[in-house]
Amino acid sequence: MAIDRDALLSWRIPEVHHAYTHRDTMLYALGLGLGGQPTDPDQLRFTYEEGLQALPSMAVILGYPGFWLSDPRTGANWKALLHGEQGFENFRSLPAAGTVIGRTRVTNVIDKGPEKGALVYTEREVLDAETGECLSLLTSTSVLRADGGFGGPSGPVPVPAAIPARAPDYVCDLPTLPQAALLYRLSGDYNPLHADPAVAGVAKFPRPILHGLCTFGIACHALLKTLCSYDPARLRAMRCRFTASVYPGETLRTEIWVEEDEVAFRTIVVERQAVVLNNGRAKVAAITAAMGGAFHRASVMS
Repeated sequence: MAIDRDALLSWRIPEVHHAYTHRDTMLYALGLGLGGQPTDPDQLRFTYEEGLQALPSMAVILGYPGFWLSDPRTGANWKALLHGEQGFENFRSLPAAGTVIGRTRVTNVIDKGPEKGALVYTEREVLDAETGECLSLLTSTSVLRADGGFGGPSGPVPVPAAIPARAPDYVCDLPTLPQAALLYRLSGDYNPLHADPAVAGVAKFPRPILHGLCTFGIACHALLKTLCSYDPARLRAMRCRFTASVYPGETLRTEIWVEEDEVAFRTIVVERQAVVLNNGRAKVAAITAAMGGAFHRASVMS
């Protein structure tokens, strides 16, 4: 059954009421690898209940509507679905605990053709359940590799942000734990691809892969460490494309360019020199990186 563009654009994705605690906030940070230096007060602010703060990227797990494209009525072949792009814009620092409402809607459906698949664009508002204030606006692109050719429009599609041709201004290396995917899935994404070797094998991977949103969160950590002195209020927005998979235990290198009005970034697996996040852009207020030279390498060892 082919997907129906009009049906997807009008699809009623149920509103999600999501209560979370300090424990959930700490678990999310631990899943990204924070706390690898137990005496580092900057990392402890996200992993210890005294003065606990939420990482900016934690917005991606709040008010999550679940895997609604797996509903047979959508017509989508969910087994051939990839997470193509992700972004967030936070309007204030996320509370370390609270109750939020997630409201998700489909904003566009693009037909790239029978050989190229389809693109489904969604938007999610994360609202404070008590005040109704919008805390965060999330954007996401799903690539339906097997669902092109349904007769919908082929564009327009946003042009990806270019990575500067010059050498990066900053580089931040962050290791991942061998058990990173098993930790991160406890924040709500229980896809067995990230835990079960047999499922990973069916998908042609030699072992379970890391969640794309975990890689996204690690890049957020790199930006927060390198440019923001670990102040989550300074990292206001972030977006990028997912371009390759990560295996738990690999080292992620985030290359950062400070532009006039935005920060550009991409993330590479050091061991394989594979670009896993690309075309990244972030909005950072009051950059406080070590500006003594044009190139600065920050490393975190766990």
